[in-house]
Parts: sequence; C-alpha cells; structure tokens
Amino acid sequence: MFAILNGVRVLDLSTIVLGPYATQMLGDFGAEVIKIENLDGDLFRTVRPGRSEKMGAGFVNSNRNKRSLTLNLKTEEGKQLFYQLVKTADVLVHNMRNKTAIKLGIGYDEIKAHNAEIVYCAAQGFGEAGPLADAPAYDDIIQAASGFAHMNADAEGNPRYAPTIIADKVVAQQLALAVMGGLMQKFRSGKGCFIEVPMFEGMVSFIMIEQFSNLSFVPSEGGTGYQRMNSPYRRPYPTKDGFIGLLPYSTKHWIEFFNLVDHPELAEMEIVTDPIKRSENIDELYKKLLEFAPSKTTDQWCELLATTDIPHTRVNRLDDLLNNEHLQAVGLFEEYQHPTEGAMRRIRSPFTMQGVAQTDDLPTPNLGEANESILHELGLDTAAIKALQEKGVIGLTI
Repeated sequence: MFAILNGVRVLDLSTIVLGPYATQMLGDFGAEVIKIENLDGDLFRTVRPGRSEKMGAGFVNSNRNKRSLTLNLKTEEGKQLFYQLVKTADVLVHNMRNKTAIKLGIGYDEIKAHNAEIVYCAAQGFGEAGPLADAPAYDDIIQAASGFAHMNADAEGNPRYAPTIIADKVVAQQLALAVMGGLMQKFRSGKGCFIEVPMFEGMVSFIMIEQFSNLSFVPSEGGTGYQRMNSPYRRPYPTKDGFIGLLPYSTKHWIEFFNLVDHPELAEMEIVTDPIKRSENIDELYKKLLEFAPSKTTDQWCELLATTDIPHTRVNRLDDLLNNEHLQAVGLFEEYQHPTEGAMRRIRSPFTMQGVAQTDDLPTPNLGEANESILHELGLDTAAIKALQEKGVIGLTI
C-alpha cells in the first residue's frame, strides 16, 4: 500500500468487479476504503472457487485494502447511518443505475446536501443522457454492445466474448482515474463534483482509439478497422515445436529480421523501408513471418532473437505465469496468511514507486468485519450496535 491518498476516505457501494477493482486501486494508493454491502454481501463473494462461503477467490483478488460494513439502506436507520458516513467521506462510488440510487435516497443531489465537497462517481452501464440509461448491463452485455464481441469473431465470423471480463476491468481503470481527477478538483477548489463513468461509452472509447480509422474524417473515407490489428496473419506464429509472439514493428526491426533469416533482398523492399507503404501492406509482411516461423523451434527463435532488439516472447499459458522468471524476480505474486482463509497467494499492485512510503496491504475483509469499529467511530456504543443488528439494520460480523 502506497502512502499517496492517505487521509482520503472512500465509500464504496459497488459490487462484482468494475467498482471494486477501481476502489482496490485507490486502496492500494493508501485511501481508506469502506466497502458498504447489503446484509447478504456482494454477490461476487459467492463466486467459486473459495474456501468459505463468502470469500471466493475472485472477490478476494479485487477487494484488498478495504474495510467491510454491512448496512441495510432500505431502512431509515440504515440510511441515516450512511448519511453520517457521507459527512466524513471524500469520495462515494457506486455502480447502480441512477434511478435505483435516487430511489434508495443516495442520488447525487441527496448526497450533496449532506456533503457538498464530496466526489460522487457513478459507474453505470449506459450514460444518463441516452435512451439506454435505465438498461441493465454486465460485462458480456457491454462486450456485445460495444462491437468488441463482433471484432473478436471466430474463424466462421461468429461473435464471441473474450475469456476475461475486459469491459469491467477497462472501465474500472477509467473510474479510478476519474476519482483521482475529482480529488484534484476537490483539493484545489474545495468543491465536490459528480462524475458519470458509463461502461458502454468507456468501452467504445477504448476500442475506437485505433479502430475508428476512416470514420475520423468528415466525410468518412471508409469504414472502421486498424489494418494491422485486423490482419488475418497477425497471430502467435507456429514454430517447429510450439508458438512464438513476434513483432518487428519499426523499419529497423524489419530490416534486422530479414537480414537475420538470411534474406537481405526482402529488407530492401519498399514496403519495408517506407513506413506508409508498410502500413498499407502489412498483411504481406505478416505472411512472411508465418512462412519463416516453422523453420526453427521456439527455443532457437528466442536464442536468435535475443541478439537483436526485435520484440518477441514465448506464448505463455496462464498456468505458466506463476513460475515465470521475470514475474518471480519482480515479486508480482505474493504469498501471505489471511486471518480466516489461511495460506493465500495474491497479485500485488503492478506499480513500483520510489520516494513514497509503503506499508503492508490489508487482507480482503470478511463480510461486516468492520461493523463495530466503524460504528464506534460514529459514536455508537456496543448496546446500540447490538440493537441495530437485532433490527436488521446491520448484519452480523462473519
């Protein structure tokens, strides 16, 4: 945990992955993140595998450096406790549809009345100004709506989802960045703000940086698509015994590669030496990689390419990464002892920093683990907390 956002309090009402991953980043940067859950807990807690009912591996991997408070916001007492917390907070994050937040009494106007300086971030499926504002959305829906599933079609042209929750995780990083921007505004001006971070718009903007292509011009000069990305010959190339990731990119790389494979005449082609011609004829060059790759084993290619500056890599399986030499050297995977789940392994924050104090990460909390400590901070005594539990305003600590 880095001491960058020390003193910043974040109220995290989000669930599943998008919001929790974003607020975990804020926690990694030192913010105090209070994860406010309903009495049953975040649904992602129950996604398997897991050693206990409410501590699934995916949940654990996206909720470190947080405190968990269970609170029934459908009760008046729960709502009033929440408003007390709002007065102490710098940031509020949720991933509800706007109409749901307003119905619960936690829309921006209501929250601003309790804390005008708060940075309020709503991560919705679709932007509030459009006709889909009230439509439900999860990662698969956004992959389909954004064009990603179509762009990722199989060989027969059937749209398919990526085998990872890419929309959730991309927009999570946009959300974390938006919060940081909001905090800068707050600290400079003393004023809070409302920030909408819609998944659909966020994913489209992510994809279209390079894919917008000819639509960038008015009038359009063709359709979408970045030729290099969409080349049928852009792939991990089959070697004599496996595959290799290989990407000559610059003029220097291509010349070096063709000389390396004893075809200097290819290095002199205009589609190699002229970057515009190369961009227009990238399929032809990638076909050459496909032709040359099977001539050597993966080890032979790696040994040969190591003498050059040409980008290349072995094609790893996910299961290979735990023992990857580089990742082991930088300590990306850490073993630790969780207070209730026992010996665990986590993926640390990918950042490294110098000149910033660093402390140990807090383990992912059990459901309602911080109920008593947070409510004591609000001035409630043990008897009052017990009464709230009996009324179903807060849950029992698990």
